[in-house]
Amino acid sequence: MRAARTMAALDEIDVGDHVCWLMDPVGRFPDDADAFVSDGALFGDKVIIIGSAGATRWATGPDRDPRRPAVVVIDPHSLEESLLTVVQREARRADREGFRTVRVLTEAIPRSRGASPSQSLLEGELLLEEFAAESGAMVVCAYRSAHWDTLTLNQVMCVHPQSLGSWSSGPGFRMFSTGTNCWSVDGVIDSEGAEAFAAAVRAALTHAETVRLRFDRLQLIDAAGMRALADAVMDVPGRTVHIEGANETVRLCWDLSGFAVPEVPVEMIP
Repeated sequence: MRAARTMAALDEIDVGDHVCWLMDPVGRFPDDADAFVSDGALFGDKVIIIGSAGATRWATGPDRDPRRPAVVVIDPHSLEESLLTVVQREARRADREGFRTVRVLTEAIPRSRGASPSQSLLEGELLLEEFAAESGAMVVCAYRSAHWDTLTLNQVMCVHPQSLGSWSSGPGFRMFSTGTNCWSVDGVIDSEGAEAFAAAVRAALTHAETVRLRFDRLQLIDAAGMRALADAVMDVPGRTVHIEGANETVRLCWDLSGFAVPEVPVEMIP
């Protein structure tokens, strides 16, 4: 079963992991991921590197087999279709070519330094999360703290089950895929993580009329978290959230807080 965890190094990655990697300020991408790329050959995995001029040395090495390339470099700015579509196609090709799985390595680059949070960024991360869960791919998303504001980093971190790097602060929960349009919520959703939770729910609702949230492993959701959930669902008209696995305390607090009304399309499933 997939579970949230903190990693000390990229070599701890496992099949189906989706890692948020906060790079060191002086880190180099993709050079600091040499071991992750090299392990692809060791385990028989195909490596997909997205958006790095420095990655061409892996794709053009002397031992490269053009009929079965073990490393593929994708320029996201030259694509005529979605990045996920291209990655999925490469994953299918890797399967036909006999690779065990694919390793996806990408660095998120904002359009400008200090860019504000982007809903499309979260939506893209959720699509990659579903891809990793469904295909067994290993996906690493690198972020530099100097390039993003704290709110954005908190939001993207909460939709990655695994994290790597030094975080001074962050939300106390993770939301990760456990099936089609189904997300497990692990940890604590309080006032500090409420805004990130609302953003993640809105992003999930963008691609589905009904989203299932599993609360089996949720330790706590306070009034701010419940308000964030209600507001997020009402922000996306025509969508519904089903809460599954919530304990009696959560269900009772939801009712007593006045959210169990038709205007809030959230259903607590027994």
